[in-house]
Amino acid sequence: MLGHVNSGSEEFRENRRRQRLLLSQEEIRGLCVVNNWRSAVGVFETLAVISGIVALATFFWHPLVLIPAVILIGSRQQALFVLVHDAAHYRLFKARWLNDIVGRVLAMPGGISMCTYRVVHRLHHNHLFEQGDPDMPLIAGYPRGRRYLLVKLAKDLSGLNAWKSFKYFFGAPVINDDVAIAKRPLDDTAPKLRKAARYDRWWVVAWHAGLLVISFAGGWLLEYLVLWLLPLATVMQVFLRLRALLEHGAVTDPSSALRSARTNVGPRWLMWFLFPHCVNYHIEHHLFPAIPFYNLPKCHALMAERGVLSDAEVRSVPESLSIIMADRAIIN
Repeated sequence: MLGHVNSGSEEFRENRRRQRLLLSQEEIRGLCVVNNWRSAVGVFETLAVISGIVALATFFWHPLVLIPAVILIGSRQQALFVLVHDAAHYRLFKARWLNDIVGRVLAMPGGISMCTYRVVHRLHHNHLFEQGDPDMPLIAGYPRGRRYLLVKLAKDLSGLNAWKSFKYFFGAPVINDDVAIAKRPLDDTAPKLRKAARYDRWWVVAWHAGLLVISFAGGWLLEYLVLWLLPLATVMQVFLRLRALLEHGAVTDPSSALRSARTNVGPRWLMWFLFPHCVNYHIEHHLFPAIPFYNLPKCHALMAERGVLSDAEVRSVPESLSIIMADRAIIN
């Protein structure tokens, strides 16, 4: 079995014929194997970094420490989201119960319902750049010029757009005038997944309500607001938009498997900061959604070795940014 397959409206669709043109069946099967230990290392590493930054900032409560701490925590909140993304694909841990428990627990501090996100994200994969893609309001229409993107990022950083993200992760993506979504995501899924999504959202609400009460009672409400909710509503929103646009913004051919998503490359520090847990290999992820994050670099290397990526959207981060921020008239 090359990847997780459900019946009907539960499935992350995979074009097996197209996959076998790129890699052998044996190679794909090997890449899709879930390694519990490697996933656990990714989880513990991310949690350890967050804990260390929070402890340091709490001890040295000073603007010169707090500002970089908020930025770094926002980047690691995105790292948690990337792990949740793998759990949504059933690729974090082999055992389904463990995969879903860990995925839900990692998602809750970020205000994300993992079970709901699984439904939303399935539609993104199955209807990429089509009417049913819930990510279209975020990624469509680029390039729109440097000013347009900078204004959007400024609003993200101010926290004005955070409500849109949380609506998305609760199964109600914002629909704008430029892009229409045929249905709400939860209206287009199996009853089992719909029930799990609705149940999971109450746990997310309970988590944050409970943590607010506990932090207030314990006398560390300010720390919770500054070191968790502030980066969540501001810095993380910048990371989410920027990464989504680097992955899909202003791609050269939305109908092509190799050019409807973009793989971004760059120095290791930048990948750690902007594309945690190998999420920069986005062409590979859309082609082979059953590959866990730590095997995506190997998949990329195999495809590059065979020349498959010679005409694909593989670019450096500065090159991707220049394309996304280009003036519309220049591209056209």
